[in-house]
Amino acid sequence: MALTKKQIKQIREELESCKRPLFFFHDDADGLSSFLLLYRYTKEGKGIIIKSTPKVDEKFLRKVEEYGPDKIFIVDIAMVDQDFIDNVKAKIIWIDHHNPQKRRDVLYFNPRVKDPEANIPVSYWCYKVTEKDMWISMIGCIGDWYWPDFAEEFKKKYPDLLPKKVKDPETALFETKLGKLVDVVSFCLKGTTRQALQCAKIFTRIKTPYEILNQETPAGKFLYKRYLKYYKEYEKLLDKALKQKPKNKIKLFKYSEANISFTKDIANELLHRFPDKIIIIAREKSGEMKMSLRSKKKILPPILKKALEDVEGYGGGHEHACGASVKKNDFEMFFKNLEKEL
Repeated sequence: MALTKKQIKQIREELESCKRPLFFFHDDADGLSSFLLLYRYTKEGKGIIIKSTPKVDEKFLRKVEEYGPDKIFIVDIAMVDQDFIDNVKAKIIWIDHHNPQKRRDVLYFNPRVKDPEANIPVSYWCYKVTEKDMWISMIGCIGDWYWPDFAEEFKKKYPDLLPKKVKDPETALFETKLGKLVDVVSFCLKGTTRQALQCAKIFTRIKTPYEILNQETPAGKFLYKRYLKYYKEYEKLLDKALKQKPKNKIKLFKYSEANISFTKDIANELLHRFPDKIIIIAREKSGEMKMSLRSKKKILPPILKKALEDVEGYGGGHEHACGASVKKNDFEMFFKNLEKEL
């Protein structure tokens, strides 16, 4: 265990002693699950979703001032600017699993500080803190392709969601009802920030996974209907991506017609179907190519860093899953650089 029992207890004590918490969380399954676990434990507070670039900076200071929290919890966010930290009065508790950062005046919890290989989702640690709502943590873990040590216990409690024969997160994600729950969470976070926050609030009221899967309550019906709306768009794009022939080691798919970004979702699915390929899904938006990159065999960050040389853009992420953005006019050069590095 990369976070110690003492650290887990410390986070729990910070939760239990707050009266007006503010939660910043990333717009994916791990981020939302982490927020839900902490929020449902305290039964107090407000959530702020961070869409696209996982970063908390000075533009969020106004929201902090408006709400007036006694504590701020930041979960599954890769970057927090020191200027933001310096300008808020509330204590900040930051729980993450991306590349470790050094900041002053913040309680920072990241398993990779002690073990760089411990890429364990935040929703795993939030469950260890709260010891409630295992099914929510499983959504976050499987959504981040992580197999937690309580998966076998979950199987016994929810054998219909995760069959006994399933032994890895990839199979769970693409071949089980638990995987469908991950999809529901991911697709409900699409759209505008306001729409995503509306769904996040509705998720806080869900008591069991069957409310969603079986549409047993108005809240469950709302979330499932929203999921289906975006899933239809996703299926059309996925079909086009599957027809695109790979070039050497790379399977590239570019698109521009969608109003909603499906790059992460398509990239994950293609990696499942083409495990030997480097997957690049690029969406054209506002003169930029916004990408999701995936690979099972290659360590992507150093390759991506080289590919971004001499082009206007940025990128980074985990060992086998990265995001990047380059100017549309620089994409061809970026792709050539990438091929050269491979």
